[in-house]
Amino acid sequence: MFSTRSRVVSALVAGVSVLALAGCASAAVDSPAASAGPVDTSKGTLITYNSPSSFANFQALLDQFGRENSVAAPSDSKNSGQALAALTAEAAAPQADAVYLGVAFGPKAVAAGVLDSYEPEGFDAIPDGLKDPDGKWFAVHTGAIAFICNTEAIGKLDCPKSWADLLKPEYAGMVGYLDPSQAAVGYSVAAAANLALGGSITNWAPGLDYLTKLKANGAVTPAQTATAKVVQGEIPILIDADFNGYAAKYNENAPLEVTIPTEGSLQIPYVAGLVKNAPHPELAKKWLDYLLSDDGQATLAAGYVRPISGKVPADLADKVESDEEFSRAVTVDYAALAAAQADFTTAYQAQVR
Repeated sequence: MFSTRSRVVSALVAGVSVLALAGCASAAVDSPAASAGPVDTSKGTLITYNSPSSFANFQALLDQFGRENSVAAPSDSKNSGQALAALTAEAAAPQADAVYLGVAFGPKAVAAGVLDSYEPEGFDAIPDGLKDPDGKWFAVHTGAIAFICNTEAIGKLDCPKSWADLLKPEYAGMVGYLDPSQAAVGYSVAAAANLALGGSITNWAPGLDYLTKLKANGAVTPAQTATAKVVQGEIPILIDADFNGYAAKYNENAPLEVTIPTEGSLQIPYVAGLVKNAPHPELAKKWLDYLLSDDGQATLAAGYVRPISGKVPADLADKVESDEEFSRAVTVDYAALAAAQADFTTAYQAQVR
């Protein structure tokens, strides 16, 4: 149904806004490093693009790294698309040392020639498909597409457990997910449903048929982040990244239940890499080392994302999905998934919208 030819280079500019990390709003949790007083910045500044303080506990990561290395480590509010666009524009005179990206942007950044090879300790343990074979990017954490259900907003109903459940009449008008033609998480939702229901990256028929039925059951598809809408009950059941649900549940005391659908789901990894000709390459390497270290992975996990090491800290294990539940979320060829988006969007707009 869809062409499998690569669109990595030609889609670079067009895909910036479509594939941006819309909908990722996992809040940071309190960290001793974030409140331990001023940081000695006498040894310089680390610039890592796309390091928003409110996502995946990045403020605690930056504070801890800065304190341990006596450097400034400011947050950066770019999303993945904006970060890649900036790296491409600055290629002749890079301003950033490292970058953090949604997984689809790793291959795009390699194609754009803006990343350099570096393999921190722990690189070899990262599964194939979640790292560049030449070490130009590697996953640092992941998550899964899940149902985030407001238990108060659905009244006496039980929260749904499966993709099939969402089509039931009792959930009519209660379901939402980000527009897959405009938001990365929305596209991941479409891919997760398609794969779980027997489709593939080259066969989107099951997913498109499912989303058509879901729309007929009253599903809404906002263009921008919708976590606040499920917290408020405006969208009682949101299909989104699991870590957004956990962050709202535990940081905002929201009445939420997070479930990975029984038929299966999709992992949504995030990656980091060394900027080519970075102004401070040794500092950047220390940062990348830190992200894969036990401390870095534990700090990420405190933002309710799943560390790529798979080691969920004991104090968080009962708050997030179990290993068994998480195993229902699969990984795919994310470069191929990104390349398929343009054709998917055309078909989605014609059939579903």
